[in-house]
Amino acid sequence: MTEKSVEESQKDIAARRARGEFVRGVSGFRSILGKDPDFPAEPDRYHLFVALNCPWCHRVTLARSMLGLQDSVTMDVAFPSRTTEEDPIAPNRWEFNPARIASLTRAPLPECTDETGTGQNLRLVKQIYDLEGSDEASVPVLYDKKTKRIVTNESAEIVRMLDAQAEGLERSLEGKDRPRLYPAGAEHEALRKDIDELNELIYVGINNGAYKAGFSSDQSVYEAAFALYFDTLETLEARLAADGRLFLTGSTFTEADLRLFPTLYRHDPVYYLRMKLNGARILDYPNLWRWLCRVYALPGVAESNALVHCRQGYFGRSWNNVIPLGPRYPMSYPEAYLHPELAR
Repeated sequence: MTEKSVEESQKDIAARRARGEFVRGVSGFRSILGKDPDFPAEPDRYHLFVALNCPWCHRVTLARSMLGLQDSVTMDVAFPSRTTEEDPIAPNRWEFNPARIASLTRAPLPECTDETGTGQNLRLVKQIYDLEGSDEASVPVLYDKKTKRIVTNESAEIVRMLDAQAEGLERSLEGKDRPRLYPAGAEHEALRKDIDELNELIYVGINNGAYKAGFSSDQSVYEAAFALYFDTLETLEARLAADGRLFLTGSTFTEADLRLFPTLYRHDPVYYLRMKLNGARILDYPNLWRWLCRVYALPGVAESNALVHCRQGYFGRSWNNVIPLGPRYPMSYPEAYLHPELAR
């Protein structure tokens, strides 16, 4: 279950950050739902704390939605902008505040909620960690409402657990209607190996690579991340083009597709500018664009996120807090994802 191979090395982390490199930390809560005796797979017991602008949270909301777990795994959504310096508890924290006004829409965001998982109506995600005596403050969080404990805060493992334990968590979907993101059994060994290799390629070059490009302050680190990001896009474009496959591993949507989607969903309307990844749009890769539209059209995908949150969250943290209104050509996003024919 634990995927150490796709976590960033923590070696010399202080020195690397001092030189301007963005280095992602390692999640501290790593219990395994369904295998840890404290956390059996049961309906209506578990809860997610997420922020929709966060791509790591998007992995989790996407899995929850596609696996049909919306009714049995409850969820709270934080406001996409962190708390300010004027916050009475702490700045730069995820906040549950459904009345907060988004500067982009000049209105509250309807997806945002109060905190309902702990039963204490906490305002900050940090306060949930405080109950565990932890200094962490990140999302997503998988939380056990029965024991009032954090199960895990590692997004890749949450996705894998939801997939593996879907039948125990929610029995309303027939097995034939529920996708298997990471199929078990000896007959799927080759497929799992393919997924694992793609996961590492996508994590290093795309998922984490976007952050190294956008949030590192060293020019050479940025340039290396930029080059690897677009090299990886070229590799994936060629993979899809080689035999006209529908998804990364063939004819079936898997965990590898799920991990790629949140970053590519954000690329044209957000990352192209905010992460300085202006080498090309996904629209400029015809096979990747058609793949993106194909995934967006799958049941549960479109409603698993909101680009308004992504725009507000990313550009709201830029130096002047002004949020771009585009792109508007060839049409606005996410409406463009309904048009695979836009690819050249």
